[in-house]
Amino acid sequence: TGTHLFQFAGLVNAMRGWGRSLRRGVSEWYTEQDVERIAYQVVKYRQRDGWTHTDLMRLSHPKPKNTEQDAVFNWVTQDETPEWATSEAVPASEALRKIWAFEQAQRAEDVTTVVRLIEDYGLVREAIPTQFLNDVDVWAALLEKMPMTAMIRNLGNMSKNGLLVPLSDAEKRVTSRLTDADRLRKARVHPLAVLSAMNVYGSGQGFRGSGKWQPVPKVMDALNAAFDLAFDVIEPANKRTMLALDVSGSMGWGLMAGLPNITPRMGSAAMAMVTARTEPQYSFTAFSHELVPVDISASERLDDVVRKVSGIRMGGTDCALPMIYAQANKLDVDTFIVYTDSETWFGNVHPVQALREYREARGIDAKLIVVGMVSNGFTIADPNDAGMLDVVGFDTAAPNLMNSFARGEV
Repeated sequence: TGTHLFQFAGLVNAMRGWGRSLRRGVSEWYTEQDVERIAYQVVKYRQRDGWTHTDLMRLSHPKPKNTEQDAVFNWVTQDETPEWATSEAVPASEALRKIWAFEQAQRAEDVTTVVRLIEDYGLVREAIPTQFLNDVDVWAALLEKMPMTAMIRNLGNMSKNGLLVPLSDAEKRVTSRLTDADRLRKARVHPLAVLSAMNVYGSGQGFRGSGKWQPVPKVMDALNAAFDLAFDVIEPANKRTMLALDVSGSMGWGLMAGLPNITPRMGSAAMAMVTARTEPQYSFTAFSHELVPVDISASERLDDVVRKVSGIRMGGTDCALPMIYAQANKLDVDTFIVYTDSETWFGNVHPVQALREYREARGIDAKLIVVGMVSNGFTIADPNDAGMLDVVGFDTAAPNLMNSFARGEV
């Protein structure tokens, strides 16, 4: 999406700079896709992380392949809005109609016009001027074709504006979608995304800002159901996996970076459930200054898992313990995954050394992933060892990256 492209551009700027091949790659992102999709992208994702499509097109100079592309690119890069985008005449091109409808919405003076543009041309929330986003009719129109992930993110907004309330049509529509396993699968909604939405919506107020709402009980029930259904989306790594969950006291204090209203303890318990329900071979341990096996089954509920790990004796944090334990007990492990908060202290043996000794002892080229879920910065992995990965912070994209790493794809 446009958001991913802007994030990528920010990383390029920070880490390496722009060469000819990279500019050509960005150019082809615009020219090789269907023009209707590009029109949707430039309308929906106007600006992210300090980048705009204007910035990237001026940097990469995409050469349009047809008149439709040319019109879209000119609308993005030119300072003056073209006449076709502001006239009363609706363009014949489907791609240009998306941009035309956006421009009409920016100039709209009443809610009726905005609702008609949403219904007729499929305008998304990002295309609606701020002054109309408190209107219940606008949200009702948006909900009709709202994508699953957008709907989950906007549950609070819809309740705050009076659309999503008990016994309403919106309640029926939202709960039906949340409990539709096929919809969740097609939208690739990760259980962590549902868990985050459930915690934020259930709190009755936004993570940022002053918006407040009354959570609808049936929506909370549907979110609980969606959390369980979303496990079917996950592609297993199919590796022998040992999860080590930090149970030190600080795991229950902070909030995970990237996932609002979720403590590291809850997040690590959720990821243990993901492993239990998707991986064919796994082992769970809990550690602080010592390590103990912990029994987590695929049938357990999240609150039961959180309760189980919360009852284990706490101490310091020794991230080398999983490898030491596996070597001592002659366990065959392909991937060690350590979940901690911001404490990555190690004891008498550094985790890197413990992993190397385990590899040598067992003859397995095992990998190590250390996740510091609220850390602002840490390093454990040896940068010269392709089998070690540090994850700083945690969001819904992290599990897929970790699975790809375990499978040897990244």
